[in-house]
Amino acid sequence: MPDPSIRIMCPALVCRKVLAVPESARGKNVRCRNCGTVIRIPDKKKPEAAPAQQPQA
Repeated sequence: MPDPSIRIMCPALVCRKVLAVPESARGKNVRCRNCGTVIRIPDKKKPEAAPAQQPQA
């Protein structure tokens, strides 16, 4: 099975190319091969805790 990848769009308005980067790039900077813009790949999101339930009276 191939390494899972992250798809991210280049933020440069003149480019807007969709890039596929490996999971190992999380938290690092990558360069768009089309226009050369440096893009920061976000870290993995932490799962949010379920909201606390209010006691019903």
